[in-house]
Amino acid sequence: MTLPELAMMGFFIGLTGALAPGPTLIATIQSALHIGWTSGPRVTLGHIIAEFGIVILIAAGVSSIPESAGPVIAWTGGIALITFGAMTLLGAGNAEISGIGVENKRTRPVIAGFVTSISNPYFWIWWFSVGSALLFSSLALGTAGLIAFICGHWMADLGWFTLVSVGIHRSRTVLSVRFYRSILVLCGISLVIFGLWFVIQINLPSLLHV
Repeated sequence: MTLPELAMMGFFIGLTGALAPGPTLIATIQSALHIGWTSGPRVTLGHIIAEFGIVILIAAGVSSIPESAGPVIAWTGGIALITFGAMTLLGAGNAEISGIGVENKRTRPVIAGFVTSISNPYFWIWWFSVGSALLFSSLALGTAGLIAFICGHWMADLGWFTLVSVGIHRSRTVLSVRFYRSILVLCGISLVIFGLWFVIQINLPSLLHV
């Protein structure tokens, strides 16, 4: 496989993950409502920082997660997402369209992209299963192969999240305050649901045996 082919493979595989609804997409929508189209690239930067750390670990030889770490990841990630969602819900009731363009601690997109990535258990599971296998395959062409694959992967994230934030930014001019707040509430509820799902899922086997 050539370097361009590896980059294309990384792009299309990355796109399938980026297109799937998840906490990072919700963070992109929420940030775009507050600060505009630049939230997409900035959320992606936070996501890339998280993935860069994992890529380093895998390249260094850590290619699997100990089974005992699964519940810890799910609990930590679930609680983080629930907290993130609750903060969104608390701020939605007083949110004003006139405040759009003003960045605050709750809407820092780089942090949002990083937090929603590392708090998503599926993020870890994918990278230490399918992702690690793909990275090792790309290393058949050396460091250049790994760089080609991961850059293609990140271009998919950047393209999709930027497209989403641009769409949200352009639609803000026709949003009423009520609809604007409703979108924020939906984002907050979605994050809470993701968090609860992760916590419940990891505890489901034990609950079924009670």
